[in-house]
Amino acid sequence: MIDTMWLVQVDPTSLTVAAGLFTLVLSSVHLLADRLQFPGRWQRWWLSAAGGVSVAYVFILLLPEVSEAAAITGTLRGEAFLAEQLLYVAALLGFVVFYGVEVFVTQRRKTAAEDTPGVFWFHVVVFTLYSALIGYLLFHQEVETLANLVLYALAMVLHFLVTDYGLSRHHGEAFHRRARWVLAAGTLVGGVLGVTVDGARLGLTLLYGFVAGAIVLNVIKEELPQVDQNRFLAFVVGVFLYTVVLLLV
Repeated sequence: MIDTMWLVQVDPTSLTVAAGLFTLVLSSVHLLADRLQFPGRWQRWWLSAAGGVSVAYVFILLLPEVSEAAAITGTLRGEAFLAEQLLYVAALLGFVVFYGVEVFVTQRRKTAAEDTPGVFWFHVVVFTLYSALIGYLLFHQEVETLANLVLYALAMVLHFLVTDYGLSRHHGEAFHRRARWVLAAGTLVGGVLGVTVDGARLGLTLLYGFVAGAIVLNVIKEELPQVDQNRFLAFVVGVFLYTVVLLLV
């Protein structure tokens, strides 16, 4: 699959330009997320399907590719087993970190009558750094093809819709007034760093692992509290459709 993905091999400059355009798209998602509303239950159906797409991307494409890259990097250093293990440790860390963030924010909301500035900005800063990391990785794909970049960008667009919904649910009007602008700026800063700062191959692999774990947690935390049959079916539809796309390309 890696060698034949759309059979598209483009020069690095074109990939950089495409990544820059997708950075603008991802930044715009933050600005527009709270305006992309669907009537009634269709809003939750759509978000569940978007979450399914993100999870499918992690398990069908992202982790296998990054695991292969980690093995190659580790083999060159004589540490193949260690490199692959570190990848999954990074994924576990991403899951645990964002679980901890969710617990912290939820507990503080239970003990305070209203959203406090400290909790609000802590939550926003964490997700701004997360958005910046995702923007950075647009410019450092493990497999440098246009197809890979498009698949990553599409999954992240839908993932941002899910995470922004969660932030909006937590913080209400404060998300619209302030948070979305900070998140959009963070994504752009991540893109600028992606152009100007190269990372070591193993380091990039670990960053992808961290993002993979974070994606899974951030999707699941939106699904489980209000689970019902229709939302589960929407999630499955998202998983199935994007899995088919990933396997076909």
